[in-house]
Amino acid sequence: MASDSKRVTLAQIAESAGVSVATVSKVINGRPDVSQQKREEIQDALRRHNYGGFRDDLRVYPTVELFLGMGQFSVYTAEVLRGVIDAAALEGVAVVASRRTEHDPNVDPASWARDLAAVGRRAVVASTADPLARPIVDALRRARLPLVLIDPESRPDASVASVGSTNFTGGYDAAEHLLALGHRRIAYLGGRQNLACVQARLHGFRSAMDAAGNPVSDELIRFGTSFDMAEGIKHGGGLLDTELAPTAVFAASDTLAVGVIEAARRRGVRVPDDLSVVGFDDTLLAQQMVPPLTAVRQPIPEMGALALRTALRLAAGEEIDSHHVELATRLIVRESTQPPRD
Repeated sequence: MASDSKRVTLAQIAESAGVSVATVSKVINGRPDVSQQKREEIQDALRRHNYGGFRDDLRVYPTVELFLGMGQFSVYTAEVLRGVIDAAALEGVAVVASRRTEHDPNVDPASWARDLAAVGRRAVVASTADPLARPIVDALRRARLPLVLIDPESRPDASVASVGSTNFTGGYDAAEHLLALGHRRIAYLGGRQNLACVQARLHGFRSAMDAAGNPVSDELIRFGTSFDMAEGIKHGGGLLDTELAPTAVFAASDTLAVGVIEAARRRGVRVPDDLSVVGFDDTLLAQQMVPPLTAVRQPIPEMGALALRTALRLAAGEEIDSHHVELATRLIVRESTQPPRD
């Protein structure tokens, strides 16, 4: 007779199968880094003990892999996760999130892709600033797992679907807003210089400045190694310490903008009285800042939701209208910007 599922513990299942509790947990959660033989032994033990009504018919419960890379978990990542999970709930599928620190597809792309297919993944959605190497993309294709990228590092080829936002327009709108307030010495602070979104935001910013007859000088353009607040403090401080400091800064993320504001505070520079700051993303961080941050809203949850729905359409063998879709950004004006002092 099967044991009472309320009394059976993971430790008992692990002992029955001769493995660790962590390995049992991986099987229950559909993680791929367990050998097929050991997976079957654990699944058999779960069935024998009727653990939580366990069943391994993954076709009844389709899942999508959300690959988040190895970057620091941030407010941006949380917004992506929210969008993907909410869309998955409406579509009746489950989401399993993974990071490169847990399982590195670069080690053996073919095995990684085969393992994902073996445990019932229908598709892979990737949201990572780190580029997916070509062997990984090819391995997923061979495993017949559709791949959709969110805001990729560079524009992928037409064989890979991706979702982004109108980064150029967002950069243009940020500069136009500051110019309309009367600012002329406006700086740009981006993340990693080779990221497509960082360059697109810079090009939009430059275009607005040039159109106004106020081209930006090279000394007012800085790039960090990431979008972290620490980079905003470092490079924002560098901008404020120039001989003729800017009266406004457009930062390519909310976290960079928060770093700029902190750098200003440390120097006794008041925001927005002495310095106006515009961010990009419009996460909860922007709304909770003091003062609340003017920011270009990037529809991050909507991007995650669209990526999930696109992945499911591809998994079902459907045609999609475009392999790259950009959702519209818009400027949200709050209290971190105002006209410059005379």
